[in-house]
Amino acid sequence: MDNTNLRDYLQHWQKRYRDDLTKDILPFWLEHGLDRENGGVYTCVDRTGRLMDGTKSVWFQGRCAFVYSFAYNNIEQRPEYLDMARSCLDFIEKHCFDTDGRMYFEVKADGTPLRKRRYVFSECFAAIAMSEYSIATGDKAYAEKALKLFLDIQRFINTPGILEPKYLPTQPARGHSITMILINTASRIRQAIAHPALDEQIEQSLHDITTYFIHPEYKALLEMVTPEGELIDTMAGRVINPGHCIETAWFLLEEAKYRGWEKSLTQTALQILDWSWEWGWDNEYGGIINFRDCKGFPAQDYSQDMKFWWPQTEAVIASLYAYEATGDIRYMRMHRMANEWMYEHLPDPAYGEWFGYLHRDGTVAQPAKGNLFKGPFHIPRMLIKSSMIIDEIAAKMQ
Repeated sequence: MDNTNLRDYLQHWQKRYRDDLTKDILPFWLEHGLDRENGGVYTCVDRTGRLMDGTKSVWFQGRCAFVYSFAYNNIEQRPEYLDMARSCLDFIEKHCFDTDGRMYFEVKADGTPLRKRRYVFSECFAAIAMSEYSIATGDKAYAEKALKLFLDIQRFINTPGILEPKYLPTQPARGHSITMILINTASRIRQAIAHPALDEQIEQSLHDITTYFIHPEYKALLEMVTPEGELIDTMAGRVINPGHCIETAWFLLEEAKYRGWEKSLTQTALQILDWSWEWGWDNEYGGIINFRDCKGFPAQDYSQDMKFWWPQTEAVIASLYAYEATGDIRYMRMHRMANEWMYEHLPDPAYGEWFGYLHRDGTVAQPAKGNLFKGPFHIPRMLIKSSMIIDEIAAKMQ
């Protein structure tokens, strides 16, 4: 692919990304998700957008507010985007915090609490929503709220007894998911407000990923290890989640870019991407598969061979970032493979938005457009972020 063909390819997909974002994905959730009575967003909708369950996912209140603010800041400044974001943020502040400062995971339509979990992902997504909304509106109060919540997240994680451990003391462990999400959380808040704790957290997470979770003997980044970074030789301990690992790769590439494409960090990110692509790409049917076992045993999760929507979107972002970092055409080939498979299988031409749950062969497993775990986040974030990266690549080609 020469520069002319590459430029045409990127221009074509950038237009498609922006059109899909502004004419399909964001309008779908404005029409079917926005709760005009109670505020916030519903995500449990069927294929056509009909509400199946009024239960609200708390982390999606933050995710949705982030995405609409992010689109406002980087794609198009439509007032309805900020209205959606503000509705979700108001709902969060009114209904989603417990008296101990932690957030719920599920609430009823009117905000009545239903469930808390031992994780702090609701808090992380609320924090990046507040910071992005602050950038969109110029209201520094939201950046300060984001920073306060981030400091609370650190306190929750680091204070024994606040969060219930995943396992009893007979199996101490550390997890990759919170380690990687804190990189993105801190870096997004850093765009709105400066504080030493943000950079310190990124450094700590980078250290932990490279010290504990990367295992060259398996050419893998593991989801769970001992506190010392050793393999836990069980089915749970041998899990590779290619989608999470690919997402981590682009978080690291984004941080490397912030640092002027720091060489060692860029190389680490590319190694994670290369390994995770090898584990995740299905050579028979295409697409990124859900789970692998680092020793080659059958993965125990019931959805182990399914194709969920979000690993595909992460692969699109990561491959574009990798090409921007290196100019290596193999990453553009990776982008084409991931992108073409994604567009062949996920968009719903009949009712809009995208399917989320596919069988291994790419056929639809269930057609609902949302639930407590799928909603307006991974797909629109991919469309926005990919469009932004293409702008950056195009600038270098001029």
